[in-house]
Amino acid sequence: MKYIVILAIMLWGCGSNEAPPPSDKTLNSAVAAAPQTDKQINLTILLDLSDRIDPKTNPDNPQHFEKDSVLIRYLTDHFLREMNSKGNYMAKGKMRLIFHPNPPDPGVNLAAEQLNIDLSKMDTKGKKTMYDSLGQMVSKNISIIYRSIMNQAKWPGSDIWRFFKNDVKDVAIDKDSSYRNILVIFTDGYIYHDDSKDQYGNRYAYILPELFDKYKLRNNNSWAEKIDKLDFGLISKRADLDQLEVLVLEVSPSSKYKNDEDIIRKIMEKWFSEMKVKKWKILNSDLPERSKQKIDNFLQG
Repeated sequence: MKYIVILAIMLWGCGSNEAPPPSDKTLNSAVAAAPQTDKQINLTILLDLSDRIDPKTNPDNPQHFEKDSVLIRYLTDHFLREMNSKGNYMAKGKMRLIFHPNPPDPGVNLAAEQLNIDLSKMDTKGKKTMYDSLGQMVSKNISIIYRSIMNQAKWPGSDIWRFFKNDVKDVAIDKDSSYRNILVIFTDGYIYHDDSKDQYGNRYAYILPELFDKYKLRNNNSWAEKIDKLDFGLISKRADLDQLEVLVLEVSPSSKYKNDEDIIRKIMEKWFSEMKVKKWKILNSDLPERSKQKIDNFLQG
């Protein structure tokens, strides 16, 4: 079974078609260009490597790690389309894949480092090479990351709350105002990390099903009003993210409690609003083709 899972990751990671090579003046008009804009793209992808991707604990069809791989490659394709729309000389986009905190496996961290792209530091030749190789490079390193984590069966998880508290502005927002800052988070929506168990009143550093039970939000038609009345939600520690757009992908509520998705969405939207996030969208897990359309709507909107 172990080898079947590994093979599936590799097949999904390498399934997308490569984009065509660029020319000197414009990367290639044959590629569907991204909408013309003066802004350069600054794309940050934050991966939650918790047991949400474990086929045994959280089975799905396609599996969650397969969906992640397809959608990360699709985000890469958008980066390439942005590169194409700017032209070889003017393209200065940035892209990175991160964890928070970093997993203990040095191989996983090295694979992520390979996907730290900064076109503003490249000459014309370097950009051409990057355009030709980025898709394949992403597929290869995403496969390494998921294969390594799943082989170890150790789920380091992601401290999403602390990332926003301490690091999001330094990591995901470029000081140059000519960049459009987009943070894409892959998570099932149940936010938790051992290092972040803070609580102030009815505010927490995590979102767990146990809290939904504690506050009797499940199977309760008045759950939304109760959240507002109790001021229940995530602790907000900042209000300065007006230059950041956030796209949350692969929210996967409990199959037994379908309205968990609505509760998670309300909590996150309240949190993003309090932090003054410029724009956000929270999407549940779906077939990749459907998710692609929703991603397009966010990126082009």
